Amino acid sequence: MHDIKAIRDDPKSFDEGLKRRGLAPKAAELIALDDARKERIQLAQSAQERRNKISKEIGIAKAAKDEARVKELMEEMSRLKSDITTASASVADEATEQLNAALAEIPNTPAPDVPPGKDEKDNKEVKARAFGKPPSITKPKDHVDLGAPLGMDFEAAARMSGARFVVLKDQLARLERAIGNFMLDLHTKEFGYSEVSPPLLVRDQTMFGTGQLPVFKMDLYSTYEGEVESYLRRISHSRPEGRPPLTYDESAILKDVFGQQLFLIPTAEVSLTNLVREQILDEEKLPLRFTAYTPCFRAEAGAAGKDTRGMIRMHQFSKVELVSITTPEESEKEHERMTDCAQEVLKRLNLHHRVVTLCTGDMGFAARKTYDIEVWLPGQNTFREISSCSNCGDFQARRMDARYRAKGEKHTRFVHTLNGSGLAVGRTLIAVLENYQQPDGSILVPDALKPYMGVDVIGR
Repeated sequence: MHDIKAIRDDPKSFDEGLKRRGLAPKAAELIALDDARKERIQLAQSAQERRNKISKEIGIAKAAKDEARVKELMEEMSRLKSDITTASASVADEATEQLNAALAEIPNTPAPDVPPGKDEKDNKEVKARAFGKPPSITKPKDHVDLGAPLGMDFEAAARMSGARFVVLKDQLARLERAIGNFMLDLHTKEFGYSEVSPPLLVRDQTMFGTGQLPVFKMDLYSTYEGEVESYLRRISHSRPEGRPPLTYDESAILKDVFGQQLFLIPTAEVSLTNLVREQILDEEKLPLRFTAYTPCFRAEAGAAGKDTRGMIRMHQFSKVELVSITTPEESEKEHERMTDCAQEVLKRLNLHHRVVTLCTGDMGFAARKTYDIEVWLPGQNTFREISSCSNCGDFQARRMDARYRAKGEKHTRFVHTLNGSGLAVGRTLIAVLENYQQPDGSILVPDALKPYMGVDVIGR
C-alpha cells in the first residue's frame, strides 16, 4: 500500500515509478480522492461540533427555563442527528474506502536500480552470481520421461483431481521429503532462520496484507464464499420426511463452519509475513527471519496453456519459504543475504544455475526489487525459475500495519519485508532428476541428500 502523504509530497516521483512499471499516472486521481475525503471528514466534524454546541445551549436554556428555546434547539439537534451528522459520517467513510480501494490496486514502485523492461526478455543476468556448468549428458530426457518408471503418476492424479496435479510414489515421494528436510535443516541450522508451522488457510485481510488481494483473487483457492442462507434452506428442505427443520443452534453451527471465507495460501510468504501484522516490534530484535515447509495452492488462472507438461506449473506443490522482517537501512543487505541462502541450496546440490534481476515489467505486485534464481534443466535445454527473492520495502508493512520502534524513540516506523523461495521443492526435484540422470534411467542421489535418502541411486 502506498502512503498518500508521500504521493502528495512528491507526485512526480510516484508517477515516474508507475511509468517504469508501464502504468498510467495516478497521482492526480489519488490526490483528488484524498481531497474529497478530507472535505467530507471536515463536514462530518463540523456537524458533530454543531451538535456539541447545541447540547451546551440546551443546558443553558433549561437552566434559564426558556422552554421555547429548548424546543427550538431540540428540533435542530434532531435534524442534525438524523440527517446531517449521519449522512456526513457515511459519506466520509465512503470517501475513505474509495481512496483505500484505489491505493490497494496499485503495485509497488520499483527501486532505482531495477532495470527497465516489459517482460522476462529484459531481465538482466547477475554474472557474479552464476554457478557451475551444465552436465554432459547425451540425449537427456526430461523429468516426465524419467519419472514415469520411478513413480511419477499424472494419470492417477488426474482421476482424483484433474490436470496439474501429480502423485509421487516410493523413492520419488521420499526424494521430495528429503529435499524439503535438507532445505529446512540448512536454513535453520546454518543460516539462522526460525522454523514455523503456519496455517494453510487464512482470512482475506491476511491475503490483503501481502498483496494477493484484491488484484489476484482469481488465482487463489478459497473455501465457502458466503451463500450460507441458501445452503441452509437447501439442506433444511431436503431433510427426511417427519424430521423438523434445522434448529437455531444447528444453523448457527453451520454458519460458523461455512460462513467465513478462507483462502488456501499460494505461498507460505502469506502466513510468515503476517506474523508481524498489527505489531510494534523493538528494533534490537530485528531482523526476524522465518522459514516454513508447506504445501502451496494456486489456481493459475492467468497461466492457461503454459507449462502443461509435467510438474513445472502445478495447482498444488511444496515449497520452503524464507521471510525476513528488518529495518529500511538493512533491507538491501538482507535481500542479498536471502538470495545467498537460496543459492546455497543449489550449490550444495551442485546444480548449475544463474541469477537474474527482474526488469520493471516482470516484477511481482508487491516487490520493489526481485532476484530470480534459474536452474539449468537438461531435459528442456534451458534455465527455469526455481526461486524469487524479493524486497518489498514497506509496501506490505503498510497493508499489515507492521511497525518497529527504535531504541530511545517514541515514534514508530514501518518495517521492511522480504520473501524468497528457499527453494520450490517440486522444481528442485525436477532439477535433480534431469541433472543426475543415468543412461539406464536411474538417478544418482546428490551427496547432500544421501543422509536423508539412505541410498545412492534411485532406480526402477
